Amino acid sequence: MKAPDATVVIPTRDRCRRLELAVRSALAQTGVDLEVLIIDDGSTDATGQMASSIPDPRVRYLKRVVSEGVSAARNVGIAEARGRWIAFLDDDDVWAPTKLARQIGVMESDERTWSYAGDVMVDGDLNILSGGPPLPPDEVVSLLERYDSIPAGASNVVVRADALAAAGPFDTGLTSSEDWDMWIRLARQGPPDWVRSPLVAISHHRDNASRDTAAMIRQLDVVARRYGIRVDRARHHRWAAWYALLDGRRADATRSYARAVAAGDIGSLARATVAILAPGYALRRARPKAVERDRWIAEASAWLDALKDQRVGPCGDA
Repeated sequence: MKAPDATVVIPTRDRCRRLELAVRSALAQTGVDLEVLIIDDGSTDATGQMASSIPDPRVRYLKRVVSEGVSAARNVGIAEARGRWIAFLDDDDVWAPTKLARQIGVMESDERTWSYAGDVMVDGDLNILSGGPPLPPDEVVSLLERYDSIPAGASNVVVRADALAAAGPFDTGLTSSEDWDMWIRLARQGPPDWVRSPLVAISHHRDNASRDTAAMIRQLDVVARRYGIRVDRARHHRWAAWYALLDGRRADATRSYARAVAAGDIGSLARATVAILAPGYALRRARPKAVERDRWIAEASAWLDALKDQRVGPCGDA
């Protein structure tokens, strides 16, 4: 069998309904020959039934009886991958249909081994909550020494298989900073490429793994010691506060802003006050100019609208 151009690795656990759309967006990729590996990390819902019902030979379903976490699941997918390029897609995120082809195209043209694109954040119905252009590669690489500057996490990155092998596997001991750890290793091999378009939609919901802010804060020292970097702790505390506000947890947000102040960010005194008095205003993040933002949202809406209300299997409301 001819090897595909790219392998899409989708780790999942008990998110059958969300997984359906992630798989749909992967299979809808244009201009690239691919395979999709669904790595089931011990699901107890209808994930196996849904995956087995997909009438597409490009999909392979691998079930792990015992859950060992997202890093272990991704590592299984990497080991099984046959593509020259490997792309990661979390089970609650979705892609534009041109994502893989555009990112692979710029990497082949520029002779780089990994890349990222722009993103938007969406709710459970794929309505856009926020979004804007990413930083350019030189800034991203510089900021990786302080925090995870790759937008949208693992769902954004495409990497050449041999470069990923040289970087090593995802660290299964990290439960919150495993992406950042991997990007630092890739960046030390060479800078990434980028596509300045909204090709990834990350999902906002209450069981996001990225919301384990306590684990993220605990693991900062692990990453800092490993690479000899000076982590921007104040920014991480601000990030934890922002997610707390998204969940309506104003007291937790205020505490996180207080920790940011203790880490040297005096401006978070004002942020804490706003979080208490006007949480909606506090959720506003740095945004591009209105015209540019409108274009960005319109571009993302065009492909997100095509994904709405689509299903590939028997998950129902699971």
